[in-house]
Amino acid sequence: MADLIDVPKGLKVIRSIVVKRLQNGFYAEVFLVLHNGQYESALFLNDKFKPGPPIPYPLDTPSEVNSHWMGVRPSVGLSPEEAERIINEVEYENAIHKQKMVDRWERMTS
Repeated sequence: MADLIDVPKGLKVIRSIVVKRLQNGFYAEVFLVLHNGQYESALFLNDKFKPGPPIPYPLDTPSEVNSHWMGVRPSVGLSPEEAERIINEVEYENAIHKQKMVDRWERMTS
């Protein structure tokens, strides 16, 4: 794992879930992380942390290529398969560790 940049205090990176090269040449990598006692996913662009929701969110207008997004300014589109893999990993880790994930992102953006 590369040296990650701007990892928030209290966020423990566990493992990589999805890596993709974007059209602009950047690399987007989604990691499984432990944050505030629960497992979540976190987006990194070229190894730099980008804030956003703890799991992929559905796009308002999905396309054939992308159905979900993560990150804010910029956000990254995810295919249905990528989103499903990330969500399944997060749900699995929380289930085996008997954690119930609370999505604090929705409360912050509402």
